[in-house]
Amino acid sequence: MEILVFLGPPGAGKGTQAKRLAEIGGYTHLSTGDLLREEVKRGTDLGRQAKSYMDKGELVPDDLVIKILISNMSSDGKYILDGFPRTISQAERMEELGLRPERVLLFNVPEEVAVERISYRRVCPKCGAVYHLKYMKPKEDELCDRCKVKLIQRDDDREEVVRNRYRVYLEKTAPLIKYYSDKGILVEIDATKGPDEILSELLKILGISDER
Repeated sequence: MEILVFLGPPGAGKGTQAKRLAEIGGYTHLSTGDLLREEVKRGTDLGRQAKSYMDKGELVPDDLVIKILISNMSSDGKYILDGFPRTISQAERMEELGLRPERVLLFNVPEEVAVERISYRRVCPKCGAVYHLKYMKPKEDELCDRCKVKLIQRDDDREEVVRNRYRVYLEKTAPLIKYYSDKGILVEIDATKGPDEILSELLKILGISDER
């Protein structure tokens, strides 16, 4: 099993880069946020438990996250973990289970940039397409280009929730920077750069050639 961990605050572009890198490098992108939201959408017991935390921008308890994450992994896979671990206790739990990352990529972005990126984000409730009201607007006012239904703002994308998520990141997740740095596997990325520039940097760091 090969594991990369994408670390950084909300709005750093981890999910965008994980999807692109997964396509080029043959990884499976596992976003704990997406996995948990799917549980919420399906109305499972895990989803109902997680929703009360997610709506307030708080971290979902370790045991809930770990259960759904492991259920989506196999021993011979290549994975990008996006949104996990978020605490040192989660990182330690990963290692206890034999899930040791080869590299941890830290995406750095200031709070105000993160807030702007996320709070202007809108999602199509039908097809899941994502838009940004400043940088990637739909053709018609807040309507999905494909489905023509009104776009929605996810509860955890509201500005006050984003700011709380950023504070939680600084308090709970930022200590992982030293944790992984001490292990010699942390690489920092300036996530304020353009997406193509960041992708090129990731490919160089990982020694992957883009043959598309």
